[in-house]
Amino acid sequence: MSRISWNQYFMSQSHLLAMRSTCTRLAVGATIVRDKRIIAGGYNGSIAGGVHCSDEGCYVIDNHCVRTIHAEMNALLQCAKFGVPTDGAEIYVTHFPCLQCCKALIQAGIKTVYYAVDYKNHPYAIELFQQANVKVEHVNLENTTFENKNKEKEAFVFELLDKLEKSQKSDEELQRLKKEAKALFS
Repeated sequence: MSRISWNQYFMSQSHLLAMRSTCTRLAVGATIVRDKRIIAGGYNGSIAGGVHCSDEGCYVIDNHCVRTIHAEMNALLQCAKFGVPTDGAEIYVTHFPCLQCCKALIQAGIKTVYYAVDYKNHPYAIELFQQANVKVEHVNLENTTFENKNKEKEAFVFELLDKLEKSQKSDEELQRLKKEAKALFS
C-alpha cells in the first residue's frame, strides 16, 4: 500500500475539520502546518460557547454572516491563544480564502496557501498574496482511504437501479433516480 502525499494528507485534515463546521452556508476547514507538522486547525463557526448558525440560523448583514468566524482565522487564533508561531508556516484550506483572511494570513507570516476549491477568489486577495510573496497553490482532494466506501456504495446503488430498469420499462421516475444517484457520487 502506498502512502498519500503530504499535500493530500494535510488537505484531507482540512476536509475533516470542515465536517465540524456549524455554518449552514458553506463548511470550510483549515490546517496550519510547519515543517510537515500540524500546528493548528480550524473550521468556520461561532465563537466558543456561542449560538451556532446550524441551531439558530445565520445572522446576515450585507449578505455576510457576522456570527461566523472563518476557518483560517480560527486556526490563526488557536496559534495565538497557545503561543504557537506562524511565521513561515503553510496553510491548507478547503476553499480559497476571502479577502479578510488573506490579509490575516499575510500578516501572520504564512508563506504558502494550498486550497482545494475556488470560491469567490477575490482579485485583490490574489494581488496581495503576490505582493507579499505568498505562494498560492490549488490542490484537489483526491479519493483517500476513508472515501473508498463511496465507490462500493455507488456500485451498489447503480446495480439496484439497473435491476429496477430491467424489471420494468424505463420511466421518468427511474431516470430521475439515476440522475440523483449520479449527482451524489460525482
